[in-house]
Amino acid sequence: MRLTILLAALIAVPATAAEFRFDPAPTERCLATLSDNAQGYDCIGRAATACMEQPGGETTIGMGFCLDAELGLWDDKLNGAYQALRADLTAQDADRTNAAISLSDSARDMQRAWIGFRDARCSFEAAQWQGGTGSSPAFLGCAVNMTAEQTLYLWSVLHGAR
Repeated sequence: MRLTILLAALIAVPATAAEFRFDPAPTERCLATLSDNAQGYDCIGRAATACMEQPGGETTIGMGFCLDAELGLWDDKLNGAYQALRADLTAQDADRTNAAISLSDSARDMQRAWIGFRDARCSFEAAQWQGGTGSSPAFLGCAVNMTAEQTLYLWSVLHGAR
């Protein structure tokens, strides 16, 4: 009887990250419904949270998979926002022939410094777990939040909503 219960429990919970399914729709729907004045912070983590509600999603493997997948979603959005902003700022720089500071170069320098800060901050978050199994989800959760926030910031600069 005990063996049957144990086997049933193991069958119901995915054993590897490959058995989880990530759907970006909760985050995408939230972003699609934003008004011009909304910032989008409430959208951060929605897809990862929905993913972690699957059987086994509360495990370290499940959390890692779900958070990493949402990180990829926001990282793609960040790269798109950054490229669009750099192109826009490069065009502005061409019109500012007497400007002492290049907007495009300044944005590049800001983004490079931000990457280092994000990585250091998230490493600090992970270090608080002292090498335990929570360190990976802690790092990924931090990276999701910071990457999403930076994406929202770049969008606000690009669209003049600062």
